Amino acid sequence: MSLTWLYPVSILFLAGFSEEIQQSGVINIGSILSFGTINGRVAKIAMTAAVEDVNSDSSVLGGRKLVLSMHDSNYSGFLDIMGALQYMETDTVAIIGPQTSVMAHVIAHFANELHVPLLSFTALDPSITPFQYPYFIQTAPTDLYQIAAIADMISYFGYREVIAIFTDDDKNRNGITILGDILAERRAKISYKATIPPEPAPIRDHVMEELLNIRMMEPRVIVVNTYTKTGFMVFDIAQNLGMMDKGYVWIATNWLSAAMDATQILPDTANSIQGVLTLRLHIPDSKRKRAFASRWNKLSNGSIGLNTYGLYAYDTVWIIANAVKLFLAHGSTISFSNYSSLNVLGGRVLNLSALSIFDGGQMLLSNIVQTNMRGLTGPIEFNPDRSMKRPAYDILNVIGNGFRQIGYWSNYSGLSVDPPETLYSRQANRSSSNQKLYGVLWPGKTEVKPRGWVFPNNGKRLRIGVPNRVSYKDFVSLDNHTGLIHGYCIDVFLAAIKLLPYAVPHEFILFGDGLKNPSYTELVRMITSNVFDAAVGDIAIVANRTKIVDFTQPYIESGLVVVVPVRKLHSSAWAFLRPFTPSMWGVTAAFFLLVGVVVWILEHRVNNEFRGPLKKQLVTLLWFSFSTMFFAQRENTMSTLGRIVLIIWLFVVLIINSSYTASLTSILTVQQLSSSINGIESLITSNDPIGFQVGSFAENYLREELDIAKSRLVPLGSPEAYADALERRIVAAVVDEQPYIDLFLSKYCKFRVVGQPFTRSGWGFAFPRDSPLAIDMSTAILSLSENGELQKIDDKWLNKSMCGPQPQSSQSDQLNLESFWGLFLVCGVAFLIALLVYFWLMFCKFKQHCPETSESSRFGSSYSAHFQRFLSFVDQKEEITSNRLKRKRTGNSTVCQGKET
Repeated sequence: MSLTWLYPVSILFLAGFSEEIQQSGVINIGSILSFGTINGRVAKIAMTAAVEDVNSDSSVLGGRKLVLSMHDSNYSGFLDIMGALQYMETDTVAIIGPQTSVMAHVIAHFANELHVPLLSFTALDPSITPFQYPYFIQTAPTDLYQIAAIADMISYFGYREVIAIFTDDDKNRNGITILGDILAERRAKISYKATIPPEPAPIRDHVMEELLNIRMMEPRVIVVNTYTKTGFMVFDIAQNLGMMDKGYVWIATNWLSAAMDATQILPDTANSIQGVLTLRLHIPDSKRKRAFASRWNKLSNGSIGLNTYGLYAYDTVWIIANAVKLFLAHGSTISFSNYSSLNVLGGRVLNLSALSIFDGGQMLLSNIVQTNMRGLTGPIEFNPDRSMKRPAYDILNVIGNGFRQIGYWSNYSGLSVDPPETLYSRQANRSSSNQKLYGVLWPGKTEVKPRGWVFPNNGKRLRIGVPNRVSYKDFVSLDNHTGLIHGYCIDVFLAAIKLLPYAVPHEFILFGDGLKNPSYTELVRMITSNVFDAAVGDIAIVANRTKIVDFTQPYIESGLVVVVPVRKLHSSAWAFLRPFTPSMWGVTAAFFLLVGVVVWILEHRVNNEFRGPLKKQLVTLLWFSFSTMFFAQRENTMSTLGRIVLIIWLFVVLIINSSYTASLTSILTVQQLSSSINGIESLITSNDPIGFQVGSFAENYLREELDIAKSRLVPLGSPEAYADALERRIVAAVVDEQPYIDLFLSKYCKFRVVGQPFTRSGWGFAFPRDSPLAIDMSTAILSLSENGELQKIDDKWLNKSMCGPQPQSSQSDQLNLESFWGLFLVCGVAFLIALLVYFWLMFCKFKQHCPETSESSRFGSSYSAHFQRFLSFVDQKEEITSNRLKRKRTGNSTVCQGKET
């Protein structure tokens, strides 16, 4: 029998009831929650207390009474909708609820159409935006902030991969999606998502199957975003599977703290959640909060504890009350009108035309979003996007039957051990160094931070790709007798593995056909395609490879170098001329002569050894000049200027002699380049062919970075091929990595490196992107370097020098003028200054001794005659000039006439 006829009757009854309430000064608000849940039970008590407190204060609503109707949806989305429709037919000005974000998406459409504000402190899905649902308001911080706090915790502890377990509904699914996006920005990721059917009936077998799969996986950091009943089931099963022991990291959203704050959990349940990290909405301490907490036991009759949702439920009622107060203060009246869009449905059995629009809904909504009050939860304000201002969380560590607080999170400063309200007066600082938490007691009752990952317990070994080289087998090769892969790179890898605090089951798999060296770039790409789990060998760390894999710390330095042939220099009768270039020889000889001339001029008047017949003076000048080369000059210098010049010159001679001796010694024992290539620059500018090792990145580097034509590049497969190609002039030079060349030169002595390495890199082991093993192996390689073990491996495989030190080019030892022009410049300037000073002094003496010459020059005497008398004066011995000056003063002689006899 159909009962639909009852619906119109109920509508008429409720309409009459609405009119009666309006006439009696009653303001109706409603709530839609599942009162059988923990949060629903707590919220019911808190909202009832809030209504009583509002009605007990006549200053709030001016004598009107706030009436709260409660509709129990009992986990049913259908009953949620029916409750909402019922309120919208009974002149309800605002509705608190629904409890779930799934239903919030639905009921918010009714609120939009009928202009009835919908407020929820539990439906906190960040995807419910005011642009789509303008009449829906979240009166607690959206889950976006909780997810951001979890992401910050994961980054703080240094984890790169997590597993997410969540209830498959809008709220929890969207939260995990946001978590994945935030982690991706930090080079972390959710490696697996385990979905659980929504409450009220999660299937235990399904949860068991998901946890069994997770236990076989590598990550050990697990985030649980669900509801109370499902969450405790997950931890109970995890406990039975041994997943609450050492090595695991469990992070639960605030459902766990809300449940533990409100109820006394059983011992078995408490045992299954030890060491779990969780969050709780941070409520600043206040007198009002403490007073309400002290009332709670009386309000609840001890049936349930107070959690943060109870505080937000209480404040939500007050938000509505204050908004209505402001609404009435502006002279507005509470009235409703028919929803004309439903008139077309009139006469049908549902009688939807009874739904009415709240005429003042827009104003009441505006008053709500402009709320600025202090509630039990602290200051209450909304951002322009209607999210709560200054969201913050307590970060808790489950220990025993309760929590130990290890810190706080706020959107203002991130992780901190100081309460957020004490940080708002400081400058925001979210740098990594400023993020702090107290120590954690992890699952398994350990204070040692879990690594966060293990090798999957699925019987598989780590598949390590190894290049199957045909040359330079000291680095890596297959031993045909034992079938084992060995070499320098393998020994470094095995030594590093031994330093890890856990076992790494692995197997080496050769990559390549064994006929030629394989492509190392292709070997690295095999990791991204999941053919290999890692790559070990002489793999250079270059830019294009780091874009697709992670490398360890380099275990050996590398870089491209140029190798050319050399030949032994044969001694000759003119070998002694090689230390200096021709220009250097010419300038040096000129300065030897110049110093003789300068010293002769400076000493000629005062030193008898520099006087006499012309032939004698010329011999003296030459002898003095070249004897300074050996510091064997026998003539003494008597003038001050002469001594200064000689000291400067002897210093120059000392440097020239020393350089000549060193250069000649080197040249007589070196080899000489047999080509014009002396580095990468000259190699690029030439048109000569260039050899490179097959499989090396040198080919791509020469072509792509240095723009060398492919036609100039000659692939070579072995050291023997290098030597043959260089000796037969098939290539002018070979470009390869430093470690290979070091081995090559230890065997072949007719070649040498020219110039400096023109790339700087190293060799490392390759792992998939964000692999935690790459980090641990890098630490192990650094330990090998510090304890000397790496050097021992180097000595074992690479120190095989048979040719002795690499010879230097004679050209590099030949000294040219550019190396000494500074010395010659100083010497030349000193000579010039000495001569200028000397001739100035002579000119002054000449004017003093021969004043009549100056007078005669005024009356037209020849300048040439005057200059000749000056030269004659300069040529005179100083002693004679002085004697004539004395006789002139007594009137017996003329100083400037006559010659010395």
